[in-house]
Amino acid sequence: MLNIDDTIYRLKQHVAVLTKEIGERSVFAPRGLKLAADYIETTYRASGLKCRREEYTYHDGTMANIVAEASPPGTSLPIYLIGAHYDSVAGTVGADDNASAIAVQLELARQIGKPCRMGRAARFVSFPLEEPPVFGTPHMGSRRYAAAARKRGERIDGMICLEMVGYTCREPGCQDYPFPLMFLGYPKTGTFITVVGNYSSRPLTQKLIAAFRKNRELPAIPLTIPLGGYLVPAVRLSDHASFWDNGYRAVMITDTAFFRNPNYHLATDTMETLDFRFMAELVESLMLFFLA
Repeated sequence: MLNIDDTIYRLKQHVAVLTKEIGERSVFAPRGLKLAADYIETTYRASGLKCRREEYTYHDGTMANIVAEASPPGTSLPIYLIGAHYDSVAGTVGADDNASAIAVQLELARQIGKPCRMGRAARFVSFPLEEPPVFGTPHMGSRRYAAAARKRGERIDGMICLEMVGYTCREPGCQDYPFPLMFLGYPKTGTFITVVGNYSSRPLTQKLIAAFRKNRELPAIPLTIPLGGYLVPAVRLSDHASFWDNGYRAVMITDTAFFRNPNYHLATDTMETLDFRFMAELVESLMLFFLA
C-alpha cells in the first residue's frame, strides 16, 4: 500500500530534525520543547490537517498539546486519537524515546491527510511533559488533555498511544519481559511490535491486531493487563494510562522500551540505533487499521 522506501526517507527526516537539529526536548530545555512543538504543528498543517494548540502553564513556561484533526466535524465514523509525547529525558536527544513515535505519528497524519476512503476517523495529539520529573503528575500533557476531554464530553472511541516504536534486536535473549510475562513463551528476539491494553480496551486491541495481521512484514503481539495495569506497573509508563484513568479505552503500541532497548533514557538513544524499516511497516499497519 505504501512506498516503504519513501516512507523510510520521511521518517528519517523527522527524526533528524528532532534529534540532531533540535536535540534535547526535556522540561529543562524549554527552547527544544518549543522548537519541537513548532515543527510538529507546521508538519501537521503541511499535511492538510486542521491544527490547534491547547496551551497550559507549567512553572514559568507555556506548554502545548498539539491537536490535529483529520476528520470533518460531526463525522459519523468512529474517532480514534493517535497520541505520542514529544519531550525527551534530560541529557538525551530521545531518538527511540520518543522521536520515533512522533515521526510515525507525523507520517501517518500525512497519509491520512490524502484524499482516500477511510473506515475510521483520526485525531492526532502530540503531548509535552511525559518524562520525569513530570511523569505521573497532573502537569503531563496527556493528563491535561484526557481530563479536559472527559470534562467537555469529547468523543474518543479509542486512544492509540505510540511509545518508543523504533528499536529492534535479533540476538536470542535480547528481548526481556516484566514478571510474570517472561514465563509465558513470548519471543526471545525483539522484531515485533506490542499492543498493550487493559481489560476494558480489549475491543480496541482486537481491532488493531486484526488489521496489523494483514501486514506480514511486522509481527504484532497483543497484551491485555487486568486492573488498569497496576499488576504490571511497567505497562502504565506512558500517555495511554492518562486515558485509562479518565475512563477511555486506550492502548500503547511499543517496541517494549527498556525490555528491549539498552539505550533507554541514556545519551546513546540516538538516530543511528533505530530500525526505520520497522517504523515504516508500523505506519503501514496503522493505515490498514484506519482503512478498515
